[in-house]
Amino acid sequence: MALYDYSLNNLDGTPTSLGSFAGKTLLVVNVASKCGLTPQYEGLEKLQKKYEAKNFSVVGFPCNQFLGQEPGTAEEIQTFCSTTYGVTFPLFEKIEVNGDDQSPVYAELNAFPDAEGYSGDIRWNFEKFLVGPDGTILQRFAPQTEPEDDSIVSAIEASIA
Repeated sequence: MALYDYSLNNLDGTPTSLGSFAGKTLLVVNVASKCGLTPQYEGLEKLQKKYEAKNFSVVGFPCNQFLGQEPGTAEEIQTFCSTTYGVTFPLFEKIEVNGDDQSPVYAELNAFPDAEGYSGDIRWNFEKFLVGPDGTILQRFAPQTEPEDDSIVSAIEASIA
């Protein structure tokens, strides 16, 4: 199956899939509200605003697998993201990105190596994957790589050009 084919739920529980984003470049990120990297929401939202008119979207997958740093309910996550960081990009239901209950989306993403050759389990919150308009995984970025880092911005711009 391709990334676009897996069934998902929006944060409010509405069934969907990444297929609704076909034709757009995506930055897929596992997110958390109580992490030292949580301020990256600000940079992610800036990317969303800057490129959304060019068939681009950030998509966030809340995950509580890393030291319980996303403990909230769907409503709490939505409220936190919108009021604290003004998040307008889509958020999906809380998922597992590693292990036995791993989302099939992340099973596929995790197989893709980053620039240093690392593939496998998500290492921490805010690991990022750039997905092309056709659903092809283009790049993987470490959690510490800030959303507005030149490596991410140039990869987005190359994909939307």
